[in-house]
Amino acid sequence: MTPEEIMKAVLFFLTVAGAGWGIWWRIDNKVAESRKETERVAEALAGHKLYVAENYVSKQGLRETTDQIMEAISGVKAAVDNMTLRVDRIVEGQGRRTTTRG
Repeated sequence: MTPEEIMKAVLFFLTVAGAGWGIWWRIDNKVAESRKETERVAEALAGHKLYVAENYVSKQGLRETTDQIMEAISGVKAAVDNMTLRVDRIVEGQGRRTTTRG
């Protein structure tokens, strides 16, 4: 091989290597950008999870609260039923008043 052919072969391989390095560099930049975006989304998701945990009630918590409210309503119902019975007894005990018209 002549020196010119060797130089052409070396330039060809340098060109191919440069193109490969350029492609790799662009891919690496895209991957780095994707990682940054993924980290940003993960931070936003973590913030949302914290917000939900602080501001929303769990199913178990809702069930417990509902049970407490229903017990309180039952107590009020029992008190109203007792009041009704007491009023009925008072009314029955008074008897009928007779009025005369004159």
